[in-house]
Parts: sequence; C-alpha cells; structure tokens
Amino acid sequence: MSPITHTTLMLFGGVAGVLVLASAIGALLKWRVAHGAPHSVIDNLNARVNAWWVMVVVIGIAFAFGKLGVILLFYLVSFYALREFLSLTYTRRGDHLAMAAAFYVALPVQYFLVWIEWYGMFAIFIPVEVFLILPILSALGGDTQRFLERTSKVQWGLMVCVFCISHVPALLTLHIPGFEGRNLLLIAFLVIVVQGSDVLQYVWGKLMGKRKVAPELSPSKTWEGLIGGVASATLLGAALWWATPFAPWQAALMAFMICMMGFFGGLVMSAIKRDGGVKDWGTMIEGHGGMLDRLDSVIFAAPMYFHALHYWWVP
Repeated sequence: MSPITHTTLMLFGGVAGVLVLASAIGALLKWRVAHGAPHSVIDNLNARVNAWWVMVVVIGIAFAFGKLGVILLFYLVSFYALREFLSLTYTRRGDHLAMAAAFYVALPVQYFLVWIEWYGMFAIFIPVEVFLILPILSALGGDTQRFLERTSKVQWGLMVCVFCISHVPALLTLHIPGFEGRNLLLIAFLVIVVQGSDVLQYVWGKLMGKRKVAPELSPSKTWEGLIGGVASATLLGAALWWATPFAPWQAALMAFMICMMGFFGGLVMSAIKRDGGVKDWGTMIEGHGGMLDRLDSVIFAAPMYFHALHYWWVP
C-alpha cells in the first residue's frame, strides 16, 4: 500500500486550498492597501504564507517516502534545532566532547530507536542515560567555571530539540487497532492543530487583543488571542475527527490539550530567548525566524500527544 492514503491526500488538498486562498488575499492586500509599497504587516503575512508553502511541500515529500522519509526529515529538523539552541548557549572548550556526543551519538541513536520501534529505550535513552553521561564528558574537560549551568543547557537542548521532537515520527510506531497503515494522519492532525492554533491566536490577537498574557516573555500574546485561537483550533481539531481514530469529542479534547501545551511551550521557549537576549532563534525560515521559532509549540505538544495515544489507544 502507498504510504499516502486517500484521506491524507484530502487533508493536503485542503491545506493547499487554504494556502492558495491566503496567497490570493495577501496579493490583494498588497495591491489594494499597500499599493505595492512596503507594508510591515502585509509583508510579514505574505512571508509567512510563502514559508508555509515551503514547509507543506517538504512535509508532503517526506510523507511520500513513508516512515523513512518522516524519520529523516525530523532527524534533520532536530539537528538544525539543536544547532540553533546551542549557538545561543554559553559553552566553553571543556564542553566540546559533550556537545560532540549530543550531535553525533545521542541524536542519531534516538532516531534509530524510533526506526526500530524500541519504545522502552526510546523513552529513557536521553532523559536517563544521556543525562548521566553528558556531565561526565564535560567534567573530563577539567573546566569548572559555571559547570552546572553549561551542562544543564546542553541537557536541556537535547530534551527540547531531540527527545521532544522525536516524538513526532514516533507516532508512526503506534499500533492502534483499526487504524493500521494510517499513522501519517496522526502527524498531520498534530501539525495542523498546533500550527493552526498559532495562526488563529495571531489573528484573534490582531483583531481583538488588548490584555497581555505575559508581556515580559511574549508581548504579542494576548488573552483574547489565546482564548479565541485555542477555541477555534479546538473546533478545527474536532472537525478533523474523520481523519483520526477519535470520536469528535475525543478529537476536540486532544486538540485542546495540543493547543494548551503548544501555548505554554511557546512561553517557555520565549523565556529562554529573552534570557539569551534575542528575539528569534535564527533566520532560517523567512517570516518565521529560526527552526525553533516554528517548533516551540510542537516541542511541548508532541510528547503529551504521543503518550495520550500510547496509553489510551494502544492495547
């Protein structure tokens, strides 16, 4: 059977339709409102839509290659995310061995464990084994200056950039009765809901936002945007129940959990950026900042989503 099912094609067709509409609206706004001149809001909107086209095409190609394509895609995502994270982290020469182990041992081994579907080791490899080994490697460098801070940052980078992100392709390893051969839809549901929540929070915030949720962490996030965006994305998730193993109310609950974890994950990642004195993690994706700027919601939502499925739907 082809890794892309009819339902998956329907979802991608729907997303493509939304992007075509968004591109048309952006072009119309550029012509009617900005008259072709630079306009910060409209230009930002168009840059985001263009970046979404690229991301959808990349994900679609990965889906076409099935499990191998998805694992390779998120392996590369984790690699570049970890590079962004550690580039903003205070490290010293004594950390080089630990960082090399993070990139060239922990990262590939984690994704290999996903490939062979060894859930028991996949779940504890980084939080237990790697967490104990990394400080040993740093200690061998003989540099004690800010040792705990440096070691903790490398550990935290592995957690958010490798361990958490690897839960997305790990969705393909779940064996849900009656849903065999359609696990790509679990990933599609996660991505559509979490990114839809981000977009809808942005839209509601621009339309009605007045009261800031956490102005010191993320000045653009408002209570109106949060409530409107999460409510809308929860309804979106419920509307996608037909592409999942869930009933409509279960899809709504799953979408709500994804949205809330994504929102709080965004706040945590914003706090790390503010601590580092930067606005964005990087400039890899035009209109979106760095890789981690687009993944901050997925990072916290993916493990919760995976384990909810693992413990409630897998016998």
